Amino acid sequence: MEDVNFSGIDRSILLDIARMEMPYGKYKGWKLKSLPEPYLVWMKGQGFPKGRLGMLLSTLYEIKLNGLEFLLKKL
Repeated sequence: MEDVNFSGIDRSILLDIARMEMPYGKYKGWKLKSLPEPYLVWMKGQGFPKGRLGMLLSTLYEIKLNGLEFLLKKL
């Protein structure tokens, strides 16, 4: 799946997920894309934080849940 069509995807969101570090908690300092899926599932149950971080974590949750990690591989 090397040739991915990004026409319907906001590439800046994927770049932020790949580059941004978790600012707090057990995984502080980890790149968002490296957060384990069970942590994202737990966080979904607790409620994602407000703002851009919450949106990025929610997007990452959907990416991992649907097996779309390849979207982040080359970023």
